[in-house]
Amino acid sequence: MTTLHTSSLESLPLLARGKVRDNYAVGKDRLLMVASDRLSAFDVILGEPIPGKGALLTQMALFWFDKLGHLCPNHLTGEAPESVVTPAEVPQVTGRSMLVKRLKPIPVEAVVRGYLAGSGWKEYQDSQSVCGVPLPAGLKNASKLPEPIFTPAAKAEVGEHDENISYEQVVKVVGPELAAQIKKISIEIYQTAAAFALTKGIIIADTKFEFGLDEHGTLTLMDEVLTPDSSRYWPIEGYETAFAAGDNPPSYDKQFVRDWLESVRINGKPWDKTPPAPQLPPDVANKTAAKYQEALARLTA
Repeated sequence: MTTLHTSSLESLPLLARGKVRDNYAVGKDRLLMVASDRLSAFDVILGEPIPGKGALLTQMALFWFDKLGHLCPNHLTGEAPESVVTPAEVPQVTGRSMLVKRLKPIPVEAVVRGYLAGSGWKEYQDSQSVCGVPLPAGLKNASKLPEPIFTPAAKAEVGEHDENISYEQVVKVVGPELAAQIKKISIEIYQTAAAFALTKGIIIADTKFEFGLDEHGTLTLMDEVLTPDSSRYWPIEGYETAFAAGDNPPSYDKQFVRDWLESVRINGKPWDKTPPAPQLPPDVANKTAAKYQEALARLTA
């Protein structure tokens, strides 16, 4: 399987390289988003690609865009990505790209949590709340929340950490009407997707959405949606046991890599989560690829 750590299309102007996607301008109104096989953990891009990851993320995003289209418009144009590159560049884009509308991005990550995990669990232990949302006492790591909560983050530059913010801060950035719309639609999308995933034996613990405005000011879902890169995916098997023990449940997402990075020692010390990242052993990269594959297979079965 050929891997792509970094795309290099000469025929289109490169606009930006994100943690995973390389975005190219197609005229003034469209973008070509190429999903590489890069993996970022703790906001650091790893040097080793994950085989097949970009194509898999793209397939999964397209699956969810199709399934959730009735809830919110999305940025897909429906045109073939291969149509805007040279024949020589087609192998770089096939299966891993989306040709999308160019939107005015909203600088807020719309995070929805249905379970207490990761930074949310850390924050809850300190304040019994997440992003200013008060929660009941007595919750544990990986507890299911009484109902999903909207816990936004400020979008950071590549290499910087996204920062949890309160809903009031979102209102300050985008205004009360748009903030309310983003919150409502994000929770609706999460609830719909989580209910479907559960029928396939997958718990979506939390996820983040990105939105933009089209030329008419319509709120539009963009970037990727509900992939293991932007969500915590847990197989239903093993959840109860891990929860009872207070452990992180087994997962289909980057947790496998995160756990390995947390355990690695450099000169006897833990990695300080700044670049460069430790070199990922091939078996960790391959096991991560297998996790992503399994998630897609289960979801689309």
